[in-house]
Parts: sequence; structure tokens; C-alpha cells
Amino acid sequence: MSGHEDAVRELATAYGVAVDYWDWQGQHVLVAVDTMVAVLAALGVDASTEDAARAAVGARTDEAWRRMLPPVLVTRQGWRTTFDVHVPEGWPVDVWVELETGQHRGGVDQHDNWDPPRTVDGELVGEATFAIPGDLPLGYHWVHARSGDRQARMSLVVTPHWVGMPARLGERRVWGLATQLYSVRSAGSWGTGDLTDLTDLGVWAAVEHGADYVLVNPLHAAEPDAPMEPSPYLPTTRRFGNPMYVRPERVPEHAGLTPADRASLHALHEKAGDPVADRIDRDTAWAAKLAALRKIFEVRPSAGRDLAFEGYRRREGSGLDDYATWAAIAEVHGADTLTWPAELRHPDLPAVARFREEHAEDVEFHQWLQWVLDEQLAATQLELRRSGMGLGVMTDLAVGVHWSGADAWSLQETYAAGATVGAPPDPYNQNGQDWQQPPWRPDRLADTAYEPFRRLVAAALRNAGGLRVDHVIGLFRLWWIPKGAGPTAGTYVRYDHEAMIGILALEAQRADAVVVGEDLGTVEPWVRTYLAERGILGTSILWFEMDHDGGGGPLAAERWREWCLASVTTHDLPPSAGYLAGDHVRLRDSLGLLTRPVEEELAVDAVERQAWLGELQRVGLLSADGTDVEGTVQALHAYLGRTPSRLRCVALTDAVGDRRTQNQPGTIDEYPNWRVPLSGPDGLPILLEDVFSSERAARLCEIANSA
Repeated sequence: MSGHEDAVRELATAYGVAVDYWDWQGQHVLVAVDTMVAVLAALGVDASTEDAARAAVGARTDEAWRRMLPPVLVTRQGWRTTFDVHVPEGWPVDVWVELETGQHRGGVDQHDNWDPPRTVDGELVGEATFAIPGDLPLGYHWVHARSGDRQARMSLVVTPHWVGMPARLGERRVWGLATQLYSVRSAGSWGTGDLTDLTDLGVWAAVEHGADYVLVNPLHAAEPDAPMEPSPYLPTTRRFGNPMYVRPERVPEHAGLTPADRASLHALHEKAGDPVADRIDRDTAWAAKLAALRKIFEVRPSAGRDLAFEGYRRREGSGLDDYATWAAIAEVHGADTLTWPAELRHPDLPAVARFREEHAEDVEFHQWLQWVLDEQLAATQLELRRSGMGLGVMTDLAVGVHWSGADAWSLQETYAAGATVGAPPDPYNQNGQDWQQPPWRPDRLADTAYEPFRRLVAAALRNAGGLRVDHVIGLFRLWWIPKGAGPTAGTYVRYDHEAMIGILALEAQRADAVVVGEDLGTVEPWVRTYLAERGILGTSILWFEMDHDGGGGPLAAERWREWCLASVTTHDLPPSAGYLAGDHVRLRDSLGLLTRPVEEELAVDAVERQAWLGELQRVGLLSADGTDVEGTVQALHAYLGRTPSRLRCVALTDAVGDRRTQNQPGTIDEYPNWRVPLSGPDGLPILLEDVFSSERAARLCEIANSA
């Protein structure tokens, strides 16, 4: 190993950049030096030469000693966690806690610290160690330190040990539906499914079949104008939502439209698209709905409504201002911020302030869109709970955001510009994946006391009874790919999982909600144990639940995890009818995503499917001579009912006999990802009204409910 490589590896370790890892085939991989240098550069660290790398190691070592206090301390309730204070050697220091209520607390005890002082920037600095009191309440507090004429404060976050299930559910195991909301269209929809459709679907599932939740795709905001990114997992922001899901007729100001305007809205509704078209056309649908919402926005609200809107704007503060400003600029210059005039590429620039003033009405319109969306989602959640659901809406949190979108613009110091997030090769995408999302910098997150993360989690849970965290492993480590490199030329970067999971747990407890982590794929074994200890439910997909320690066959139902959401399929696979036919293998072959012959893949897949059919026969859910596809799908879901899993999930596509894949990982436009409407067994699109009258859907829902 060269001197440069040795220094780079030491520096990478200091910044949480993996120098090696184990791949999906169990092989130990040493990360290339060039990869580590590029990832460190994305973190703002120069490791291009041996001298630069060694200097950076020294600077990293001194970094904590340059601060009187760390930026943030995240701990658990009851823990007497220690932290270090750095002051000029020999200076006394006072330390106290300020609670989020404003109350001051003492009891911050000093512990022995025999580390010698260190000269930093020409000053001899000493280190003292303190411990916070063990009886602090949950919440966001402050630690203050004063020494001579110097003062500092540190954000202190006290989190719960356990989330689990809301107490109102007791010890019940519950079931719910999962759906891609945009694909579920009714006769009243504007080209895509919306929150009114979600309300109706949830009420039907609760009242007729005893469901306790509806899991939906991420509702995060997309571009404000065409072309709109179809993937809900590549949003422009995760804190704010997509007004595409608003039903215009449900906005209260709709009642104030003139007859002429109502006629205009009816014409726009007709232009939104055929409700049974074979593709979801977001651009056409949104163009019509946007025009309608602008007309409704022009209606003067009542005094009370006006005050409510102002209250919403105050609550959301500068984050809403930045998002709405970004959206207004994007309508003029396009959604790619990298193509904007240089004077508009940062939210703090004077030209941005001038634009906000000159386009005040447009900025206000985008704030208003967020407000009415928030109102309709709150109304949906209330109606689902009133209909008997124990949880109601379970929303989804995407891994990241678009590399040139609103969050990447307004929070650009928090993101790494020189890398994107993805995944290394795995059995289902053997070329690896590049999701084209900028990763959060762990150091900058800590510097902000995780405020961006806190706000987006709180926003996601405000009108929901549950939160699914896509790729929850990203709160532990993310696969960083240097800009210009392929998905296989990346490495992992670690995050402070105790801090991020702790904040997630705190916000979930405050919302009285359940949290489900999507922990599929390449996962370090200890991570699932850690999540279970914190009361974060995992995800179990039937096809993946194999007994790897006992011969490799299907994992017996009684051995499944209790604290998980169990489902037969997921949105990255075909519905069960398609999976049983091997559609996923043939699709990946047609798109060039396999690294071995399709015949070999089909053979392996057939063995795994046959093993599951054999397991269904073993437990008496399937006859030895087989049955039709619908009967097999019912048996698969009945098997879920024999597991101890606290949450069980039925994909709406399975309920109606659909077989088309919603998303094929590793593709963008090669396949119509996220544009496939809900369809019946014949492949023809169906409406929400057809779901309500479907005997097939009723039978599968009753199997889930009776279990």
C-alpha cells in the first residue's frame, strides 16, 4: 500500500467513508483510491495528494477542539450521555440545560477527563467532560456553556427508546391496502388519482373490510410545470407535497366561482385526460388542474379562511417561502436550477429577493397550493379515522430529492454536489443503480442540528398515522457514486444513525404514529436488530423471506418477524399474478438488466416460486393439483395471516388481479415507470368505482381481514 493510499484510507475512515465492504455475493471488496478521493472531495475534503490527505487528517482531529461545544447531541431519555467542552486551558466553565419550554435546568455534572491540553491555532485548549441529567423530558432542548467572555450553545435532542404501535391498537395485528395513488382514478378524477379518491378508497376498505390503514406512494412535490418527473421517489422537495393530488371541487373557494368560471372549470376537467387511458399523463392532467386552481385562487376567501392561510404561512416559515420562490422561478426559467441565471442560483442572493417581491402573487399562489393540499390531506386522515381505521393514511418518505430541484437549491450547503445516491449491484439489479439524487452531507446535517431532517419528518407525519421510510438503511449508510462514475464505482458513507433514528422516533411518538422501515436489499444484520430494538417495524416481502440458515427454502410463517409490515409483493415487483408468471425476469431481460442468461434466471426463479407453492401445499392452503391464479394469490395472502407480523399489507393491484409492474429499478424511460394505471386481469384500466363492485377485491380483502 502506497503512502498516499494509506493516508486516504485513514482520512476516509475519519469521515465515515467506507474503505471496504461485502457485496451481495458475499465477496469482500476493497474500495478504489480514486473513489475514496472523489467522495472525500464531495465532502469538501482534499485528498488528491499524500500531503493534502495527511493535512486533512490533522485538521479533522483538531476540528472538535476548535469548538467550545459540538453542534448537537442526540441522546435517549434516561441516558446520562457525556459530551466535551473545549475552553482555553485552565479557564473555568459553567454548563446548564435550557428546555424547549424555556425552563433552565442544572444537574449537568462534570466527569474526570485526563486528556492533556492541545495547541490549536496557536492557543492551548483544554477539554472538560460533562454529563446531561438523566431525567430530562423528550424534546428539542439546548445546552449552554460560558467560560470567561466566551459563550456557546449546543442543540440537545432527547428521544424515546421505543416507538412500536400506537396504544389505541392494543395488541391487535392489523391489515391495510397499499396503492400508488396517482394510478387509482375515479370518474371524478382529473386524469390522476387524488386525495378524494384516497378518502373514498380508505372508507371502503375500513367500513366494508375492516382495514386499518392505506399505504400510499410518496406525496412529495414534483416540478410546478411540465415536464413533470413521473417518479414519486425523485421529488423536487420532500418537505412539501404535490398539488396534483388536490381535488379542485373540494377547495372551499370553489363555491365562490361565477357560473362562467364553473363552466370553464368543467371544460378544463374534460381536458385533464381520459379516466381509463392506458397511461398516466401527468403533464396533461396537471396543466388542466393548474389552470383550474389558479381560477379558484382568484376567489377572495372569507376573513377566517384568510387568517387560516396566514397562520399556515407563519407556521411553515422560511422553508415555505423558499419552496414557493423556487416554484415561481421554475415557471419562468425551468425546473433545472443549474440552467438558471447565476444571480438566481442561491436563495440568499439579492436577485432572488427582488424576484420574490416582483412575483409576489405567483409566490403566494404556490404557498396557497401547499395550504389547500395540507387541508385536504388532513381531511382525508380525519375521515379515515372516523370510518374506523386505527392508523389511517400511511405515507411514504422517499430516500432523497432531485439533484436540481427545490431542496437541492434551498438547502444546497447541506447536500454534496459532487456525488449521487444509488445502490450497489444486487440480485434484482445486477448492474447497480444510480438514483440521480444528491446525498446529504453527514457533517452539515450535524452542523444544522438535523433541522432539515426534523422538519421533513414532522411534515410527513402531520396528517398521517404511519410513515414508511423507503430504504431506511439510508439513515445508517448510503451508497455514494462520484459524479461521472458508474453505479459500481461507489462506496458507502455512514450517517449518525442514533441521531437520525432518534429524531424519527421522537417525531413519530409526538404524532402517535407507527414507523415502517423498508429494510430490503443489502443490509448489515445488526441494522435490523437495532431497528427492532427502537420499535421501528421492518418490511417482509413473501418472495424474499427464505430460510437462509436452514436450507434456503421458504421461511415458515411462525418464524417471520413480529415487528414488521408483511406483504406478498412491492411496487418494484410485478403484482402477484405477474410474479407467478415470471414477468419480472422477462421484463429485466428485455431491458438488458440481467448479467446471466435469461434461461438461467427463469430456472432459478421457477425453483423459488415452486418452493413457495410447495409451502402453501404443506400448510394446507393450496391443493396438491394446484389452482387458478386468483386462488394462488388468495393462498399467498392467507399465509401472511399465519405470521406474527403486526402489520399485513394487500397491494390494491393484487386485489383487482392486475399484473403490470409499476416500476422497474434501473430504468427511466425504457419502461413506463410510475405511469401504469390500475388495471384488471385483462390488462385494461379500471376505475375506483370498479374496485368497489369487484367480487375479486372483496374476497381478497376478507381473507386479509379474517386473518
